[in-house]
Amino acid sequence: MPSPDRPARGLLDTSVVVDLQHIDPAKMPHEVAISSITLAELTAAPTATDVPSERASRQDRVQRVEAAFDPIPFGVDAARAYGRVFAAVAGAGRTPLDARAVDLLIAAVAVAEGLPLYTRNAADFAYLETLIDIVEV
Repeated sequence: MPSPDRPARGLLDTSVVVDLQHIDPAKMPHEVAISSITLAELTAAPTATDVPSERASRQDRVQRVEAAFDPIPFGVDAARAYGRVFAAVAGAGRTPLDARAVDLLIAAVAVAEGLPLYTRNAADFAYLETLIDIVEV
């Protein structure tokens, strides 16, 4: 049975997946999930570097994540939740279509699934606190 101080489930932002080996497990939910958006970010990462050793490391990460997770799809419920996420960010005067737009898609999955979002960069999810619990680890 999950302890009361740790949620039963949580959605991991890509930043957490990348740094997973450096995060204290006690700060994480008992059951972790990723979105298909995170998997998309990870599969693009090897092509974003010209350094062979870094490309190999990123490809290894993709393969480990694919083996360990069954990603939550970005489906109709997430698409609908994205409207609320977009409105919250735009309403705060932030540009929702900048380089961090992918983070907002991940947040929409968390909203749709009713899961807390675990991240290394809580500032990327500023203004969404009324929609989801954001946990910086």
